[in-house]
Amino acid sequence: MTSAPSRPSQTFDRGHTDDLMTFLAASPSPYHAVANAAERLEKAGFQQVEETAAWDGTSGGKYVIRGGAIIAWYVPEGAAPHTPYRIVGAHTDSPNLRVKPQPDMGAQGWRQVAVELYGGTLLNTWLDRDLGLAGRITLRDGVNHLVNIDRPVLRVPQLAIHLDRQVNDGLKLDRQRHMQPIWGLGDVHEGDLIAFVAEEAGVDAEDVAGWDLMVHAVEAPAYLGRDRELLAGPRMDNLISVHAGVAALAAVSTRPDLAYIPVLAAFDHEENGSESDTGAQGPLLGSVLERSVFARGGAYEDKARAFAGTVCLSSDTGHAVHPNYAERHDPTHHPRANGGPILKVNVNQRYATDGSGRALFAAACEKAGVPWQTFVSSNDMPCGTTIGPITAARHGITTVDIGVAILSMHSARELCGADDPFLLANALVAFLEG
Repeated sequence: MTSAPSRPSQTFDRGHTDDLMTFLAASPSPYHAVANAAERLEKAGFQQVEETAAWDGTSGGKYVIRGGAIIAWYVPEGAAPHTPYRIVGAHTDSPNLRVKPQPDMGAQGWRQVAVELYGGTLLNTWLDRDLGLAGRITLRDGVNHLVNIDRPVLRVPQLAIHLDRQVNDGLKLDRQRHMQPIWGLGDVHEGDLIAFVAEEAGVDAEDVAGWDLMVHAVEAPAYLGRDRELLAGPRMDNLISVHAGVAALAAVSTRPDLAYIPVLAAFDHEENGSESDTGAQGPLLGSVLERSVFARGGAYEDKARAFAGTVCLSSDTGHAVHPNYAERHDPTHHPRANGGPILKVNVNQRYATDGSGRALFAAACEKAGVPWQTFVSSNDMPCGTTIGPITAARHGITTVDIGVAILSMHSARELCGADDPFLLANALVAFLEG
């Protein structure tokens, strides 16, 4: 393992991190993250293809969007049907509060919004924050409209200490009773929230047939620290990886003589198990890769050869060592902010990395001149998981779990080293180039 950079972090080019901050702020939902990724790929020459259309075998950059997931790939000129893939895997969703089917509720003269908890969110981090509302609404004709009300609209108020004198000895939140945000005063009227959202989206409320809406903290991402060496912001898990994957794919699409077909696979629903048609457990990635093989004149044998030579880097955030809780970490593995991307290892296959994957990742980092670190959970702590093991098992693809080390994972506002997103992107470029 190489050492952390010795030079002061402020000497790094912050252009990538500045752009990440813009991406985070503009992506309050998986649907917005996908739309923003697609816009950036379009500028790099990629073109959207529809799943319902016939595909051809032409070279160039292409992408497919399904809900909150995007799969993008670049076919080099003259690529054979059995050409292997190099895949960067990530996910677009983050833990948050999501609007229920009957959202209008209230009590004691307060108007509230009924929400359901999504993923393993840190509940207390949503208290006393100014919250916006974002996602998509679906009209009766089936057309989806993105919505981003990026101003203070809702708030989940915490009980005053005068009414809970023991709160600092241990906050206990009832997930149903205590997490419903307020958004005004007065009587509750069915349809008020969706009418408000429809007006913000510029559509008739009577035309709205469905919605996938969620709250988000409206505070902008920001540099933190005396030397601005840290970055605080929302949804870093896992939009750091989505953003880096888009940047890396766009960069390698200009390279001549690629030996692999570079791919970005950004899935939805990772935070609740990936079991959906847009999650890593679904058929989307396999379908796209197979159709690309067949569109270039390949058969099953070509697909089998391509998959056998394919490697995926599953890029997701991991835990930096916490200065106030160092005992919760493995004593010999302490990833640090701005120490470069982390290799994530778990012998029980919560991560898909093995020794061969370690060598492959180390080679990519060495090629890029990027320092890297290793993460493993303490034996007395349960280990989280990623899309890595799912991808490996579902598609028979060699997979390596990596990411950026952060603090406050699953908080409404997370924290990382300001240089690490840039270092991750450079490592991904080297990996995709092969």
